[in-house]
Amino acid sequence: MFEKLRKFIRAKIFRKHYWRTGQCKGCGQCCSHIYVKHFKHVLKDEKEFEKLQGLFSFYSGLKIIGKDELGLIFECKHLDSETKRCKIHFWRPPICRRYPQEELFAMGGTLSDDCGYKMEPIVPFKEVLQNLEKKKGKIFR
Repeated sequence: MFEKLRKFIRAKIFRKHYWRTGQCKGCGQCCSHIYVKHFKHVLKDEKEFEKLQGLFSFYSGLKIIGKDELGLIFECKHLDSETKRCKIHFWRPPICRRYPQEELFAMGGTLSDDCGYKMEPIVPFKEVLQNLEKKKGKIFR
C-alpha cells in the first residue's frame, strides 16, 4: 500500500518518471565532469559563470576544466584528487545531496557504470505495457 502511494505522489504530483536507488560508492566521477544547468540552460559562457560566482556560493566551488558542444565542463574544487572524496561532505550544497537527479537524463547525461546509484522507472516498463494492452483490448471489443 505504501509503495503504491509513493509511486502516485512521485509520478502524479511531482511529475517524476524515475527514482534514485542505491548509494554512493565514493568514486568521485560525478564531481569531476559536471555540466551545470542554470534555470533552463546549460552554462556555455565563461562570463556568465563569473557573474554567477558572485551571486551564488555554489558556483565558487567549481572550476572550468573544458568545453564541448553541450557547454562548459566543470570539476568541483572540493574533490580530493587523491582520495576522490569530498572535502566538505558534511557541508556540501543541496545540489550535491540530491545527485543524481532526473534532469541529468533529460539533458542526455548518464551515470558511470561504476556508480552505486541507479535511476529506476517509477512505473516499470512491464506495467506500462500491461496497461496499454488492457486499453487496447477495451478499444477493440
